[in-house]
Amino acid sequence: MGYPRKLTRRFRAFDNFAISFTIINIISGIFSSFGFGMNAGGPRVLVFGWIGVSIMVLFVGAAMGEIASAYPTSGALYFSAGKLAKRHRGAWSWYTGWLNFVGQVGGTAATNFAAATFIQAFLSMQWPSYVATPQQTVAITAVILLLQALANTYTVRLVAVFNRISVWWLLIGMVVIVAALMIIPDSHQPASFVTHFANNTGFTHAIYGGMLGLLVTSWTFTGFDGSFHMSEETVKATVNAPRGIMRAIGYSALTGLILMLALVYAIKDYGHAASADAPPVQILIDALGPATAKLLLLIVIGAMLFCGLANMTSNTRQIFAFSRDGAMPGSRWWHSVSARTRTPVKAVWLAAACPLVLVLPGWWSHTAFTAVVSVNVVGLFLAYGVPIFLRLRLDDFQPGPWNLGRFGKPVAFIAVAWIVISNVLFMLPQAYPITPASFNYAPIALAVVLVIATVWWFATARRRFQGPVSYGRPDEVAAMDLI
Repeated sequence: MGYPRKLTRRFRAFDNFAISFTIINIISGIFSSFGFGMNAGGPRVLVFGWIGVSIMVLFVGAAMGEIASAYPTSGALYFSAGKLAKRHRGAWSWYTGWLNFVGQVGGTAATNFAAATFIQAFLSMQWPSYVATPQQTVAITAVILLLQALANTYTVRLVAVFNRISVWWLLIGMVVIVAALMIIPDSHQPASFVTHFANNTGFTHAIYGGMLGLLVTSWTFTGFDGSFHMSEETVKATVNAPRGIMRAIGYSALTGLILMLALVYAIKDYGHAASADAPPVQILIDALGPATAKLLLLIVIGAMLFCGLANMTSNTRQIFAFSRDGAMPGSRWWHSVSARTRTPVKAVWLAAACPLVLVLPGWWSHTAFTAVVSVNVVGLFLAYGVPIFLRLRLDDFQPGPWNLGRFGKPVAFIAVAWIVISNVLFMLPQAYPITPASFNYAPIALAVVLVIATVWWFATARRRFQGPVSYGRPDEVAAMDLI
């Protein structure tokens, strides 16, 4: 790909799959957004929406996997966008890279903030006198970010170990939660309950409310580009990276559906649970009792912490690669690699500091925090869509060993269509009446990012950044390899 090798290849096929599976994180995703789905479509959309959106995400993953096989680099999306563009390669690469960067930073911030929130919920259940405050949530998030940065600093091998553990934590945790919800309650909802529809969004049009409910699955299925970003540290990356993407999506779709069904059929009082501060936690309490609910809540918190760690790892590699091409302020800093640990240590700490900056507004206003991180999913899926769209326009695409053959373009077309539809849904109002607290800030947050990137591009970047750079011919690059 034109770069000297600085990162060690210690990720096996399972490790590559594990990072995307951990970032998707069905336990974290479903428990974080289940309450929204209860009020935007109810069980009918939660279950059948999960199935439909999962299929659409498989198309996105397949299209991304084909590109990952052709361009297995840490730069991933922005690198492939620069290579696939017919014209204005620097601009396509620039915008894709910044959307990816901001989306990943928002994902790390949102995941760890959610973990801090659930930690406080556990503390409140354990000690009723404990009063959770926004300031404490921010402080706990800061501690989490510090610990995750230390883990990412130490070695790639340690992160790989954590990712392996996280896979079994998620799978065993899912089995424990599902088994508890199936065995312990003395009654469950009837089979027909899966068709129950609820629209508590405030909008009178049922179809609109149900369409919003599809966001539950879309929120969960983000971050599978992690396998792509870890390409330079994965053995046989041209095959193992795309396989990692597809396996992570496929296994998450199946296990997530099982968890979704277990939660839906365990609901006791629908109205009471749907109006609770944390609906899935309320479902656990109503169905299993406080003691068992607290135990399962620890599984959820652990899943969120693993998710945040994997998010930071993926973000670090994107920062490393983007800086290697001179696209970030202080690029020389961020793409340096520690001689001792063979990891981009400075990029790790930037990947920890940026989410902390996003979290800080939550000290004063949860609405302000929501406005900042709402660009997470929109930024990521737009970054996913750009290289797939460019590949769709290309007639002479050179595929890697893992490819879709003659189905490449049809799959890419469906993937782009779904990304457009889902992003429109993410931009629309999600609750009525529209107030400062309920307003969907995603369009504003995205507009701010694009305005800053555009001003920066025309001011200075277009003269010095022409997309992914090459350090020389293959033999020259091989001579530069440090390991």
